[in-house]
Amino acid sequence: MGRMTTLGVVCRPQVPPERIRDVVLAAEDAGLDELWLWEDCFWGGAVPACAAALAWTSRVRVGIGVLPVPLRHVVTTAMDAALLHRLFPDRVMIGVGHGVQSWMKQTGAAAESPVTLLREYLTATRALLRGEKVTLAGRYVRLDEVALEWPPPAPVPVLSAASGDRTLRLSGEVADGTILEAGADPDAIRRARSLIDEGRARGNRADEHRLIVNLSVPGVSAADAAEAATRVRAAAAAGAGAVALHSADAGAADPVDLVRFAATQVRPLL
Repeated sequence: MGRMTTLGVVCRPQVPPERIRDVVLAAEDAGLDELWLWEDCFWGGAVPACAAALAWTSRVRVGIGVLPVPLRHVVTTAMDAALLHRLFPDRVMIGVGHGVQSWMKQTGAAAESPVTLLREYLTATRALLRGEKVTLAGRYVRLDEVALEWPPPAPVPVLSAASGDRTLRLSGEVADGTILEAGADPDAIRRARSLIDEGRARGNRADEHRLIVNLSVPGVSAADAAEAATRVRAAAAAGAGAVALHSADAGAADPVDLVRFAATQVRPLL
C-alpha cells in the first residue's frame, strides 16, 4: 500500500446507535486510521454520531460519508462542520453528496438538477468554512451576506461523493476530495481519478485532492484478510488515497469484529 494511503472502516447506519460507542472504542484501541459514518435515510443522523465518536476518543479520525445536500441547508452543514473542526482539530472529515434520489423524493426534497445543487452547495460551504461572507443567488442556494461567527481557524476540506462522469468532474473542480461509491474496481478507480483530474484542470486546482474508496469485504476470517489486502493494494495502485472497508451485507459481520479485522489482520498484510 502506498505511503499516503490510509485504511479505515465504515460503521454502517444499520449498526444500532447503542453499539456505536463499542465500535468507536474498538477503532481507537486497535489503532485504526479512520472510521467512517454513513448517513442513510432513515437511520440515525451522522452529525451527532460523529460528535460522540470524536468525544469518546483522542486519536482516530472520523468521517461523515456523506450528508445528502437536498436534506441539509448549506448554512447548517457549514455551522456543524465548523464547530466539529474547532472542537476536534485535524480529526474530522466531512463529505456531502446528491443523496439517493428515491429517498430525496420520499422527503419532498429532490432537486430537479442535482448537479447544479451540488455545485452551488460545495461552492458556498467551502467559502463559509474559509471564513468568508457569502452572497450567492443560485438556483438552489441563496445567501445574503452570510458569514459564520465561529469559522474554523483554518480552511478545512469538504469532500464530495461521486459516481457519474459529471459529478466526478464537478468534484475535481469544486471539492477538496472525492468519496467513491462501493463496488469500484481498479479500472473504475483509475477512470474516476482521470475524470476528477479533468475537473481539477478546468478549475485550475493544484491543491491536494484525496480519493476515498469504499470496499466491501465478504467476511472477517483469516482467509478473508488476504483477499481484502489484495483489493486494498489494487485500489491504492489505481489512485485511492484512502480505503474504507465495510461488510458486503449489513448483518454479515459484527462491526467491532470488522474494525479489529481491518486493523489487526488486513493492515499487517499491506
